[in-house]
Amino acid sequence: MIGISKLYCGTVEPSDALRYGRHSGKLPSHLLQFSSDKTPVVVWNVTRRCNLKCVHCYAHARDEEFSGELSTAEGKAALDDLAAFGSPVVLFSGGEPLVRPDLVELAEYAVGKGMRAVISTNGTLIDSRTAGLLKKVGLSYVGISLDGLDEVNDRFRGVKGAFRKAMDGIMACQDAGIKVGLRFTMNRLNAREIPGIFDLIEKHDIPRVCFYHLVYAGRGSELMKEDLSHQETREAVDLIIDRTADLNGRGKPKEVLTVDNHADGPYLYLRMLRENSPRSAEVLELLEMNEGNNSGRGIGCISWDGSVHADQFWRHYSFGNVRERKFSEIWTDLSNPLMKRLKDKKLYVKGRCAECRWLSICGGNFRVRAEAATGDLWNCDPACYLSDEEVAK
Repeated sequence: MIGISKLYCGTVEPSDALRYGRHSGKLPSHLLQFSSDKTPVVVWNVTRRCNLKCVHCYAHARDEEFSGELSTAEGKAALDDLAAFGSPVVLFSGGEPLVRPDLVELAEYAVGKGMRAVISTNGTLIDSRTAGLLKKVGLSYVGISLDGLDEVNDRFRGVKGAFRKAMDGIMACQDAGIKVGLRFTMNRLNAREIPGIFDLIEKHDIPRVCFYHLVYAGRGSELMKEDLSHQETREAVDLIIDRTADLNGRGKPKEVLTVDNHADGPYLYLRMLRENSPRSAEVLELLEMNEGNNSGRGIGCISWDGSVHADQFWRHYSFGNVRERKFSEIWTDLSNPLMKRLKDKKLYVKGRCAECRWLSICGGNFRVRAEAATGDLWNCDPACYLSDEEVAK
């Protein structure tokens, strides 16, 4: 996760994170990526069921009942452990988390345990009553997925009218006083929608937007051929930077992030060097604090059936199940060779990743993407768009 607005527009300084000792339990949410302990943010896919049919769904979600989901009691037991472990955030996802009847109860329980609770949703099931309940229980943030405007989004979602319903959900959250943001997954089928997304967040005063790079997992694997080329990725990231700076310069700042490709950090830094930005050194310091991809370390996942994964995309490999062992025990058990390697994967990456000057900043990028494209999870991430000259030491 690369905070474009934080880094390029100077809304965060290294001293901001240092002031809190860089401990995840003390950092405010907008500084959490700069923690030093990397106690994991946990994505809990509370259900595999979803009312939409998104073409890039990493969970292969469908609108049907699935057996084996954690019960309310089992979920609360897992939350007890996460709170005791010090996990600062639990992100309720799916499928569509709001199809689960006890979602509000679980969110309230997490907040009561001292964690920040957020949800990742398609937004179509949020009405004023639901938004009010989420606000009442102390939900910190609602991330709503939009992969374009109107027709483009509906085509991605597989259901006509999904865009309009998602916008209704956004308005309901705003009316209830809940912070809401957009989630957009970039690929060749929707990259032209990026300017429209910026227009949308300005028009409706939406404070946050995350632009995700495509990860080849679940149905997203079928879109691999539609991933942006390296040149197209550079153009998209430059556009995001330019539009973020434009909003900031006009006194309408938004929190803008890119997610799931940590080459974005060095790319942004190199651009700032070319522009002779006086903040380049501070940005490099913040990127070093970020440490790049943290799958298996600073982010983890609990699946609907209790399986524990390195992140929400890596569900083809399970380290154990919270029905049998606590998440905290599974996460810290380095007798599993993959878990041990993921704690410092920089030692194991191959090819030009191993020799890259930005390895300590990127963290080796996405191992799931490398495995999907090459069959070797320690090979180079094919989505790294930096040139050989840019990565050379």
